[in-house]
Amino acid sequence: MSDPKPQQLIDELDQILDRERAALMAGDLAKLEELLAKKEKAIGKLNAVTELERESLTQVHTKVSRNQELLDSAMEGIRAVAARMAELRRIRRGLDVYDQAGRRTRFGTRSATRLEKRA
Repeated sequence: MSDPKPQQLIDELDQILDRERAALMAGDLAKLEELLAKKEKAIGKLNAVTELERESLTQVHTKVSRNQELLDSAMEGIRAVAARMAELRRIRRGLDVYDQAGRRTRFGTRSATRLEKRA
């Protein structure tokens, strides 16, 4: 089997980046793991090619940057959810207040707590 031409490698990476974007937009985080392995393999092959022209990588570079922004946004959202869940767990344990002397007092909450759903 012959080695793929540089443009074939670029096209392969381009298709992977399109699928990665679709997975990011759909929130399909499980699919991202599979695509990451494929993307790393394609980039590794491209790195081994010596006769690449800068212009041929422009579109792929743009897509990589776009997907990185989407991934950063997704991670920011996940961190926000994790922080909110941690805050809810802390609140379930009770409420800490301080008296005039600066002593902390904890007021326990009922064991049957419910989350309030907001629209």
